[in-house]
Amino acid sequence: MSILINKNTKVITQGITGKTGQFHTEKCLEYANGKNCFVAGVNPKKAGEKVFDIPIFASVKQAAAETGATVSVIYVPPPGAAAAIWEAVEADLDLVICITEGIPVRDMLEVRNKMKARVAAGGKETLLLGPNCPGLITPDEIKIGIMPGHIHKKGRIGVVSRSGTLTYEAVGQLTDLGLGQSSAVGIGGDPINGLKHIDIMRLFNADPDTDAVIMIGEIGGPDEAEAAVWCKANMKKPVVGFIAGVTAPAGKRMGHAGALISGGADTAEAKLAIMEECGFTVTRNPAEMGKLLKSVL
Repeated sequence: MSILINKNTKVITQGITGKTGQFHTEKCLEYANGKNCFVAGVNPKKAGEKVFDIPIFASVKQAAAETGATVSVIYVPPPGAAAAIWEAVEADLDLVICITEGIPVRDMLEVRNKMKARVAAGGKETLLLGPNCPGLITPDEIKIGIMPGHIHKKGRIGVVSRSGTLTYEAVGQLTDLGLGQSSAVGIGGDPINGLKHIDIMRLFNADPDTDAVIMIGEIGGPDEAEAAVWCKANMKKPVVGFIAGVTAPAGKRMGHAGALISGGADTAEAKLAIMEECGFTVTRNPAEMGKLLKSVL
């Protein structure tokens, strides 16, 4: 069992004909059941062609209708990425994973508002992971995104993180300790994104094959605190928490994700304190995440 995706998931790649899309699609095809999972690409100018034997369609709607795909992954360059998300939403997909970094904030605001309005009007809710995220993986079944497959191992620990590299760090530690992952999810660091920590924690809490979770956050924004408060009231499984950016100075923009702390409740120390109050086992040292998790099982 897993959350969001499994070995039977059928995936469309938007941006499959670009350099980045081709590189990562090939790696996903080589991983576990990838050859059966990645069933379509989209590029209106190259419809009818094939990449890695995957047929290319003119639109997401057509690709979904002809292949039964329910998930899409986006490697479209920033200027067209928000439109690519919206095209996938309009095709009634279950999940859209946007890897693209650097989408203009205004574009993301617009597409998120359109998604909310669509659901309010009775339309289907399409879940969005990202943008600016590494994607997600269910080990030994399927990977959708840019994470290195070989560090993952099938197991019963969930991982959710705003930081791509820290996702890999947590996964690598768990694998080295002989503990595998049920699913590992990178939600991305952009200020306007889709699924939040709280959404993924809900899914892990309900998943019978996840025994515990590592939750990794960053400075800036209220998301980690909101997830921790929800976990205090609802989570039935142990959680290990880490926040990146303990040494970040207030008021200075940090890193590619644009993480910015105003000096209030969004500092690393403040978030760690909230997590601790809510029953998490927290660490200030990312090298300890795996060992701590093993100790709470």
